[in-house]
Amino acid sequence: QAQVEESGGGLAQPGGSLTLFCVVTGNVGRVHSMGWYRQAPGQQRELVASATENNELNYGDSVKGRFIIVRDNADNILELQLNSLKPEDTAVYYCKGVISNDYGVNLVYWGQGTQVTVSS
Repeated sequence: QAQVEESGGGLAQPGGSLTLFCVVTGNVGRVHSMGWYRQAPGQQRELVASATENNELNYGDSVKGRFIIVRDNADNILELQLNSLKPEDTAVYYCKGVISNDYGVNLVYWGQGTQVTVSS
């Protein structure tokens, strides 16, 4: 069984930066796509950024030009650099992995989430 674990959340001031990390551990088969999503109170979960195993990147419109996603396929790590933070970036950030099991079936795994708060 694979696990997805996030780290690196916290408090930042407007205009500041944070870096989040996601790692896939356990009985890991092939890791297809990995991505970061976020959910603010009372709102739906939305895509922040994602990366395929071929390193094709996709960003949500609200973070383009500010956030950078970096995928390390060797160690199954997904890094999210949050720059020029705004108060509206405040949310719980979740990492998602699409991972093959021993039978070649693709399963979706979510991490527990890490809180990012942007406030002065």
